Amino acid sequence: MRRLVLLLAIAASFPAWAAQPVRAKNGMVVSVEEHATEVGVKVLRAGGNAIDAAVAVGFALAVTHPSAGNLGGGGFMLVRLADGRTAFLDFRERAPAGASRNMYIDANGKATEDSTVGYRASGVPGTVRGLELASQKFGKLPWEQVVRPAAELASKGYSLSYSQANSLRGNARGMDRFADSKRVFLRDGRFYEPGEIFVQSDLGNTLDRIARLGAKDFYEGETAQLLAKDMQEHGGLITLADLKNYKAIERKPLTGKYRGYDIITSPPPSSGGVGILQMLGVLEGTDFAKAGAGSAASVHYITEAMRHFFADRSEHLGDPDFVKVPLTALLDPAYILKIRNSMDPEKATPSSQVHAAVFTGHESNETTHFSVADALGNIVSMTYTLNGGYGSKVTATGLGFLLNNEMDDFAPKPGEANMYGLIQGEFNAIQAGKTPLSSMVPTILMRDGKPFAVLGSPGGPTIINTVLEVAINMIDWKMNVQDAVNWPRFHHQWLPDELRMEAGYSPDTVALLTQRGYVVKRVGAQGECAAIGFTNGWLEGAADPRSGGTAGGY
Repeated sequence: MRRLVLLLAIAASFPAWAAQPVRAKNGMVVSVEEHATEVGVKVLRAGGNAIDAAVAVGFALAVTHPSAGNLGGGGFMLVRLADGRTAFLDFRERAPAGASRNMYIDANGKATEDSTVGYRASGVPGTVRGLELASQKFGKLPWEQVVRPAAELASKGYSLSYSQANSLRGNARGMDRFADSKRVFLRDGRFYEPGEIFVQSDLGNTLDRIARLGAKDFYEGETAQLLAKDMQEHGGLITLADLKNYKAIERKPLTGKYRGYDIITSPPPSSGGVGILQMLGVLEGTDFAKAGAGSAASVHYITEAMRHFFADRSEHLGDPDFVKVPLTALLDPAYILKIRNSMDPEKATPSSQVHAAVFTGHESNETTHFSVADALGNIVSMTYTLNGGYGSKVTATGLGFLLNNEMDDFAPKPGEANMYGLIQGEFNAIQAGKTPLSSMVPTILMRDGKPFAVLGSPGGPTIINTVLEVAINMIDWKMNVQDAVNWPRFHHQWLPDELRMEAGYSPDTVALLTQRGYVVKRVGAQGECAAIGFTNGWLEGAADPRSGGTAGGY
């Protein structure tokens, strides 16, 4: 934490000291963990394209970043191919067939912890199906070749870093309630030390089957049978039929413009893409950028845009296969102008005075992100998750992977806050087969028809604002990609009505914001952006110092 505070303070005080990204010509991978990044670079060197490398990284992180990397979770992949085609793959977890609206409400009408801890917290995992779809549609290399490195990492083991060992120890409470979590990750109380070789034999066997047999093993084969049996024995809802029926969905990316840049981003069930486009639309009509990065005036304008979007998010966003999401209305220039005109340039608007828009009709935190680009011009921006750190804390018996607690991303009780403090409405109520609303927002920026940056972040609702701020840093304040990632961040999500700010903002700036009416709360690191910039033929990888992430290229 001291290193982070110092780095951010330097960034804020001496913006002319440009931090340098990792540069390469032929390929770039940026992820949270060095072994996974190395796997991706090796796949690129072996002739794989960006999609092959992304699939390999996704499986590798399931081994080396167990708090968020996963087989037992889900996520989104945004692809832009060298020929200009784009695709958005939705492999988010879905509610099991046995799920029901009030399944987490007790006899007294209170929400229970079952949506966050234990077997009942898990939605049907989508990661393996989604990665296979990406490989089949867009990859070059054989499936086994891109999965095998992860299987070997699990079976042979890898050296635990200081932060990983501490993370396992720090999450003992919760995981120690479940036999395989306690055995695999806590070594039955004999905690792993930094530098020890961490072998995950059960996970290695699972990955070996997936490498040889494909996703069919996970959804219909031996892995599926063992997972369904484990669920049945422990009161979970996921059945063999739920697994067999799971399908990844290809959706059309959302697109928009900002100051001449083209934005390619995530559609619902992501709430992030519409948020990015709405907030940029509100800001484009202001002169906020003239005050400079980190100024009280620029923070004020950006925060007001955040506040209005998160109010709309609470009411209008959900799974488009179950509810009619009013995308056109939320992004209508007249509505965006109305938001902009409602903002006082000098004072904060109390969240009690900001409400979701009323439309007359509708139209038809622990997470991780990585970015990949290859020499041909293919780009992947992928975010996937278990939801909370180490998900539901349950490791599937004999299978070695953690299960998600994604059911809490629904509104277990509409109108009440979830684990991230987000207020969510009826559109995101629990329903069998439905996908919970997500903040994950893999995004690609284009300029003059060419890639400019690929972005994404973990961090629950802070994801959206992290991606927004990094994009603004690059476009409005012309920061290089590493400076844009390093720059101190802030977050407002409507409710609770507080402005959360990282270290690096001066006491004078905080005082000015307080005078404007903000309740400022100082926080540690916000998010973890893994970004790639494109400059004069160079790929520029920017790992986030907040996470100890790594960038690698060749």
